Amino acid sequence: MSRVLQLGYLVFEVSDLAAWRDFGTKILGLEIVGDRGQQGFGLRMDEHFQRFFIQPGAADDLAAVGWEVEGPEALESIVGRLEAAGHEVIRGTAEDTARRNVDALVRFEDPAGNPCELYHGPKMADEPFVSEVVRSGFVASAQGLGHVVVASKNAEEHEAFYANMLGLRLSDYIRCEYFGHKIDVTFMHANPRHHSFAFGEGHGKRIHHFMVQARAMDEVGLCYDRFLFSGGMVHQTLGRHPNDKMFSFYGYTPSGFHFEFGYGGVEVDDETWEPTTHGIVSEWGHHPPQLLTKAYRDAKREREKKD
Repeated sequence: MSRVLQLGYLVFEVSDLAAWRDFGTKILGLEIVGDRGQQGFGLRMDEHFQRFFIQPGAADDLAAVGWEVEGPEALESIVGRLEAAGHEVIRGTAEDTARRNVDALVRFEDPAGNPCELYHGPKMADEPFVSEVVRSGFVASAQGLGHVVVASKNAEEHEAFYANMLGLRLSDYIRCEYFGHKIDVTFMHANPRHHSFAFGEGHGKRIHHFMVQARAMDEVGLCYDRFLFSGGMVHQTLGRHPNDKMFSFYGYTPSGFHFEFGYGGVEVDDETWEPTTHGIVSEWGHHPPQLLTKAYRDAKREREKKD
């Protein structure tokens, strides 16, 4: 069975290109490539020429998820499965492939309507990647750019689609209550990275967050400081997840959806890995500051009433 190899790229439609230029380079530590002025730009993080496509628009949301396959035969095999299952597949034009810097691509949607692209032959950069602020670099290359978490409408249908159509394997689930919110997230992997893809109930946008992983633990703290001093809003504080063991924090991108900056994720060996259902979001940390502040104020009011 032909499978996708990795999460190859993400495409974002954003309303503030200038803010994303600063965020991508000064906070995340990525490199701008293919800058077309008001028509958008790309971001690089490893030997691939481009991992993020930032294009102008009002959506401030995910515009496409790019999945890499091994070559033409794998592409056609997966296209055949999609079409046989009744999914519409649109062939990319020469202009499309040139824009994405790949040899060939097709487009389709997942069961929740999230736009996906399947491609092979990504362009590689001529020079080694060196970040001006993330000196250790990123865990990417054959593991892909990191992970993305998107909205789903039916968890079982979504999991079956990505397993049967793209060949992703189940990593685990997180199902719990967290600050009064129901958490039900499914995690899936394409390679040794614990998860390249996850999904749960939507919250107004197609994307919940994307994650990039640094090669050194201190990079997380340094990025946390950069983000705080830039005036960025933290979504979840420093913490460690129970499933992938990622040490990370979450913040708001200039488009309002979230990003995760992490270190130390575990890798999956399909020969020995057993999917698990976890009943907590994090082993420690990853607290939403705004809710903590409200909880503190509510508790203070209660104490004042008693006094």
